[in-house]
Amino acid sequence: RALVATGGRPTALSCPGGEHAISSDDLFSLDKSPGKTCIIGAGYVALECGGFLTALGCDTTIAVRSVLLRGFDRECCDKIGAFMAAKGTKFIHGATPSNIAPTADGKYEVTFTNGSTDVFDTVMAAAGRTADTAGLNLAAVGVEASPKNGKLQCVDEQTNVPYVYAIGDVLQGLPELTPVAIQAGIMLARRMFGGASEAMDYKNIATAVFTPIEYGAIGLSEEEAIEAYGEANLEVYHSEFVPLEWSLSPERETDTYSGFCKVICDKTANMNVVGMHYLGPNAGEVTQGYGVAMKKVSPQCGQSRHGTARARVLRPDCLTFARHHLHHLRASTSGTSRRPSASTRPPQRSSPPSL
Repeated sequence: RALVATGGRPTALSCPGGEHAISSDDLFSLDKSPGKTCIIGAGYVALECGGFLTALGCDTTIAVRSVLLRGFDRECCDKIGAFMAAKGTKFIHGATPSNIAPTADGKYEVTFTNGSTDVFDTVMAAAGRTADTAGLNLAAVGVEASPKNGKLQCVDEQTNVPYVYAIGDVLQGLPELTPVAIQAGIMLARRMFGGASEAMDYKNIATAVFTPIEYGAIGLSEEEAIEAYGEANLEVYHSEFVPLEWSLSPERETDTYSGFCKVICDKTANMNVVGMHYLGPNAGEVTQGYGVAMKKVSPQCGQSRHGTARARVLRPDCLTFARHHLHHLRASTSGTSRRPSASTRPPQRSSPPSL
């Protein structure tokens, strides 16, 4: 048996001059400040790097082909983009580089598909990752890999060749998270050598994006939930709040950029929570706490809004705020319930089911 666990590498830019772009790996190996930087991409790597470069004083521009953080909740992503723009990060929407040319003074002139040009000290590619499988000659044993990104389609970590397995970032369409790969490897080893039968569950995995305003997510986005369950079958609870640590500094502009929490419930299944989203400090810790609840509270690996409100908190700051939000959602300015609707329509407020 063979196990493929080679991970992935940043995908190189395909435009002329793309070889001049560095990756996020290279960014941390520079011997001087990157200076004025253009980041190509709109995923979590692009936004995380763009956020901290702006905070360090670098003039930072992010070129976005379509939308920020594809696959995540649109409302939350729009809030992240607005917050980053307010803090100084520049965005070029609907454009990608068509050419990158070095200049005589050691900089790079970038021409974009919208016709604009600009000169940068550093260009960084963050437009996805490609599985590091090209040098393995997997085709020799019949393993089928995606021609686009080299990733492998697996069922329970098993490829189309029964004796070849894969875990981690080489898997197609599954979360690219280190803890997920570790757990998948442990469970695969137990099945292969320990007599176990339980397969890795890739649903409702908590994840965090470390943008300047941190984002934590579990389960479906509002858009995915509408597609899966139908708009009429959903109730969406949402609330804005000011975390205690943010209230200590007026520079946080909490009147404009507050914390945010959203819970998406299936009305046809006892208000089962199918998605939860959080914007605020310590998003990883907050989201992980509720990730445990969504895995354990109900037999279907989900939980009701009632169970979420009763879940015990793990720490006394932002998780308390999130739990308070869930426990006291009423038709008030601090918490509203709405059916998913177009962003132009104001939320319809209603009282949630009694606790």
